[in-house]
Amino acid sequence: MKCVIFDIDDTMYAYTKYNEIGMERLEAYVTEHFSVSAGEFRKSYERMREETEERLGVNNAAAHSRHIWIQNLLETWDAPLFPHISEMYKSYWGTVLEVCRPEPGLLDCLTWLKERGIRIGVGSDMTTMMQYEKLKRLGAAPFIDFIVTSQEAGVEKPHADFMKRCLFKARASASQCLFIGDNFVKDVGGAVSCGMYGVWYNPAKKRQPDGCRIKNGDYSKIRHFRELPDIVLSLARD
Repeated sequence: MKCVIFDIDDTMYAYTKYNEIGMERLEAYVTEHFSVSAGEFRKSYERMREETEERLGVNNAAAHSRHIWIQNLLETWDAPLFPHISEMYKSYWGTVLEVCRPEPGLLDCLTWLKERGIRIGVGSDMTTMMQYEKLKRLGAAPFIDFIVTSQEAGVEKPHADFMKRCLFKARASASQCLFIGDNFVKDVGGAVSCGMYGVWYNPAKKRQPDGCRIKNGDYSKIRHFRELPDIVLSLARD
């Protein structure tokens, strides 16, 4: 095994948990500065997210941009764009970056891989700059050898072109690479379809999605990062 590639959101840190904290801070900003209730804001924000994804397509990194969601939301309210675009963006992401913490065992696992000369990559659907900030905040940045985002790849996981970009940067064959993430279809399915070994990070014991069949020998599932070294070692022996 020459390379391990990590998803970021809900893998390296609990995005779902910290997203809600960020949304609460953004909600507080909106209710303070605009004549909009918390419930109205949540509905409008979700509608704007859905409209952006529908317009740009789900295979487009720009669909993740909260700058775009916030700008279009303010425009629908006929509200001043400035300074609110930047302030609302900072209310959300500033909060997430302030409170987020790495998943248990992540940094120990990265240290273990680095000590053994295994290349460490990141493969994430998202605009690039914010992923840099997350990696720095989580303490993972010093371990990372390369990064692939959907903004760079031009497509999102599980598209083959995304995974091929990861393999190009891994400098290894698919059989020498492991891809770990929380999304069974995007992370595990995308990796296995390109010949990589998949690891499903599933601390919450989510059910495998219906209709997504992957042979047991092509992937493993873990609930804690302390389990990953044994998988890497077993693959190296095969």
